[in-house]
Amino acid sequence: MKFNIRRDIFLENLNNVMRAISSRTTIPILTGIKLALNEQELVLTGSDADISIEIKIPVSEDLTVETPGSIILPARFFSEIIKKLPGKDFSFEVKENFQTNITSGKAEFVINGLDANNYPRLPEISTATSFAISGKVFRELINQTTFAVATQESRPILTGVHFNFSQTELKAVATDSHRLSQRKITLDNGPENATDLIIPGKSLTELSRIIGDANPEVVVNSGENQVLFVIGNISFYSRLLEGNYPDTDRLLPETSTTQATFSISDLASSLDRASLLTHESRNNVVKLTIKPSENEIIINGNSPEIGNVEESITFKAVSGEELEISFNPDYLRDTLRASITDEIVMKFTQPLRPFTVTPEKEDLSFVQLITPVRTF
Repeated sequence: MKFNIRRDIFLENLNNVMRAISSRTTIPILTGIKLALNEQELVLTGSDADISIEIKIPVSEDLTVETPGSIILPARFFSEIIKKLPGKDFSFEVKENFQTNITSGKAEFVINGLDANNYPRLPEISTATSFAISGKVFRELINQTTFAVATQESRPILTGVHFNFSQTELKAVATDSHRLSQRKITLDNGPENATDLIIPGKSLTELSRIIGDANPEVVVNSGENQVLFVIGNISFYSRLLEGNYPDTDRLLPETSTTQATFSISDLASSLDRASLLTHESRNNVVKLTIKPSENEIIINGNSPEIGNVEESITFKAVSGEELEISFNPDYLRDTLRASITDEIVMKFTQPLRPFTVTPEKEDLSFVQLITPVRTF
């Protein structure tokens, strides 16, 4: 196996493949990266058993092939070597006993590889029911839901985001049982048959980074226990979570007794100040006191060891009944960061019932739910 390639092009693709490789995997061969070369392209593959990424670099003036072949190299060392090579190009050659020579400028590395035939095969997923979605839209959807997935494995199904694709709509929901985030968007040409997928939050975070700030087309192919996303020359595989996702629709209150509209920047600033003290407390709870009759909303943070803070919050509008409610301020901070407008509406029912946070614009189908904390 022998080829020559421009280092910057190779490194860009290598960095994306490295997202799927973990040093903590229980399968030793998966700490390596697989390189397979034929007359048409160089294929890089990385996997940690949950995520697999395959990238194809076509032969061009930037990649010339001398001898096809394949090899597995230790991913971490190989990546560091490529980053530190001195030249704009490098040559790569596999010799006897899988010894691999990497040469650039006056530097030459020799590293030991493994037989590529021992690398696990990627799952075969039919593309018959594939459909496309805007990368920008899908990345926004990921960022608006993944923060609410569970990080504890006690209920594995909640460590993923539940996606429901139909011909006209995409609905994504995440919850860790303390908070929930649900976003719906309109699709122009979704799948003919409704598709339910529960995708691990970790997988979606890496997919979001690969999509980046550009707006590539993302082609979705769903299999029995895997999903494949194709973005240009990148194939991103993720395992699916098995089981029935909870019926979250019943958790969303249909009415409210108290309602307040805030500028996100004003509310976030007040929340940050209150959190300065609550973060020093074991409970990390703030109290919101809403007095529509007095046209006042007060936030209070307390730490028995440090002291307390009280502030009258600036708001746009308030109506309904008087209410006192306590909650984890970090949940609301995450909610505000995920919001898609400059103003949000908070709707409350009772002091111990979950409250919702929605965009001030009613035509945007995005709702977040936070469970209050009992303080007595």
